Amino acid sequence: MIILLTGGAGFIGSHLTTRLLTLGHTVICLDNLDEFYSPALKRSNVAPFHTNPAYAFVEGDIRDGALLDGVFAAWQPDAVVHLAAQTGVRPSVQDPAFYIDVNVQGTLQVLEAMRRAGVKKMVFGSSSSVYGNGAQTPFRESEPGDMPLSPYAASKRAAELLAHTYHHLYGMDIACLRFFTVYGPRQRPEMAISLFTNHILNQQPITLFGGGITTRDYTYVDDVVSGIVKALGRATGFVTLNIGGAQPISLGCLVRLIEEAAGQTAIINWLPMQAGDVDHTHADLTQARKLIGYEPTVPIQTGIRNVVAWFKAANVEAYS
Repeated sequence: MIILLTGGAGFIGSHLTTRLLTLGHTVICLDNLDEFYSPALKRSNVAPFHTNPAYAFVEGDIRDGALLDGVFAAWQPDAVVHLAAQTGVRPSVQDPAFYIDVNVQGTLQVLEAMRRAGVKKMVFGSSSSVYGNGAQTPFRESEPGDMPLSPYAASKRAAELLAHTYHHLYGMDIACLRFFTVYGPRQRPEMAISLFTNHILNQQPITLFGGGITTRDYTYVDDVVSGIVKALGRATGFVTLNIGGAQPISLGCLVRLIEEAAGQTAIINWLPMQAGDVDHTHADLTQARKLIGYEPTVPIQTGIRNVVAWFKAANVEAYS
């Protein structure tokens, strides 16, 4: 299968590329190497793929419809995995218009390019943030998702609704996967596990918000990649699925796990909850298990040890 992977130079995208190439697929990576975090890290993520004849890299923006048309014409992909997005809950509060432009208008451009090219299959990387604080835990896909707490969450929900519209109007087979706090080696530098690990290893202070009692359903990147691959092979139609670890832990517990794996004690600064953050996340995986056979396999303790080992072994100056 020829797969157009938007956002393929990022954290999840680069791990997914490795899996897809191993499975014998051709991967066309489209990424604008945005400066939200170091473009050098993204270039490093994809550097191992450039010698693979089944891989191509296109630097460009998903909001550029003409560029997308050219990519579809040149490579004629069978499916799209749409991971490109402006990420981050807290930054979205400061610049909501930009998040709507990239995540909603950008998704619209991808869907329009698919329509023009006659491509019928998409897996879309959505977010557990769409649930807000109104949903009962564990979060079920049947929740309306109509009370987002940040522009980022609202943009992801809006993109899901656009995806459903294109399924309805043009018969596209689309799986919207709501990722729950993905972590692992090469995670974005500002994300909690990456940031905490780097600072604890270097005896630098970390900041905890909300007393450390908020909980997150952390999901190891290999499990997320498995969910995407399984969704690519699913039957026709439209579906929204949770992709999580289904074992939420508190922020305080997370820090203790990193301390244990690192053999260091964290220096902690405490601050109140931040605008846009949700209190808890917890994925109900009933539908994902039933429809695509998804099952997380990496427990948080193992995943944290993997992250700490990677930080110790890798050249991570750009994360500081």
